[in-house]
Amino acid sequence: MSDVSAGELSACHECDHLHRYIPIPVGAKASCDFCGSLLYRHIPDSLNRSLALYFTALILLLLANSFPFLSLTLGGRVVENVLMSGGWAMYEMGMGDLGLIIFFTSIGFPFIAIVGMLYLLVSVRLGYVPAGMGPIYRVINMITPWSLVSVFMLGVLIAIVKLQDIANVIIGTSFFALCALLIIFAAARTNFDPKVLWSLTPHSNPNESDLNPDAIYLNCHTCGLLSEEQGHQQHCPRCATPLHHRKHNSIEATWALLMAAVVLIIPANLYPVMTVIRFGQGEPSTILSGVVHLIHSGMWGLAMIVFVASIVVPVMKLIVLSYLLLSVQRKSLWRPKDRTMLYRITEVVGAWSMVDIFLVGLLSALVSLDALSTIRPGIGASFFAGVVVVTMFAAHHFDPRLIWDNVRENDQTL
Repeated sequence: MSDVSAGELSACHECDHLHRYIPIPVGAKASCDFCGSLLYRHIPDSLNRSLALYFTALILLLLANSFPFLSLTLGGRVVENVLMSGGWAMYEMGMGDLGLIIFFTSIGFPFIAIVGMLYLLVSVRLGYVPAGMGPIYRVINMITPWSLVSVFMLGVLIAIVKLQDIANVIIGTSFFALCALLIIFAAARTNFDPKVLWSLTPHSNPNESDLNPDAIYLNCHTCGLLSEEQGHQQHCPRCATPLHHRKHNSIEATWALLMAAVVLIIPANLYPVMTVIRFGQGEPSTILSGVVHLIHSGMWGLAMIVFVASIVVPVMKLIVLSYLLLSVQRKSLWRPKDRTMLYRITEVVGAWSMVDIFLVGLLSALVSLDALSTIRPGIGASFFAGVVVVTMFAAHHFDPRLIWDNVRENDQTL
């Protein structure tokens, strides 16, 4: 954090309150006094550490896609797949929408994020501002929540346990590379300090004495630069991100997405997500019947994970986001910090519902033994994937700063 001068101002992304930068010890972090959101951390030698970790992550991702991932043996037959087999199996079975979701969230988006960060970090390490730094970093920020390597790994572990009843599962080299990637990718993001990217640019946040009391300041959510509001369609002078005082039509867009999710969640739970065919006999399975089957098989822990991720989380996300929208529209002043925390938790846990989609893709790719045993995806999986994607977009469109606008308006009237 040596590139930031003491007293420099910044705005919290979740409540829009201004804070002065104060030097903190190595390894410490500073949080917002109002909503508790993370403001900044003191990461020593962030540039070199994150650069080394992202290079390692790229190597591991390439290894994970170069060797066998999981293999299934039954009756002398061997079905071998690679990391992208789940997405490809969905495409071959006429469910290209699921195939694209599985491919991009488990391979495509992590690869883009890693390569993009390496391009930026190597350029800064060589001492120059990379071309297109703002748009590239903005894309990385957008796709990082959709890089679901950890959720994919949970789906893999569940698939391995479920497949024990069908055949022998052989773990390949790619599996161990993906396990290492999960750890290294998380460490790379944790050790990255965004300030290292903007240290070479001429723009910086103002000090308190430099603020114009008559101006409205806009906070860039890509680079964190504060800029005076000058009119419509304003862009950040440092990274060229479009600036806005609040997300445009945040409440209306979030309500529309939630209503779409409510419509999708009904067929997602009524229609089968997959069909297990053994010796020519089909056995369709919905999300709930899959949980019941796990319970009857004595896998209580696994059943609880699937139940929470596939049923509890989507429903609770709909309820929580609806409550937050209603509280904003009714100008509620009740516990704004707790409501912001509730939104933050909802935004994080929503992606874990994707575990069921990964599970269907993995099982469909592996269990393809013709008359012996075959698993085919069901239309319910497409509806459920729609629920997860739409609710993630809904959480993204909700602007938590609206919670605090009501608090500020109330303070001004007192």
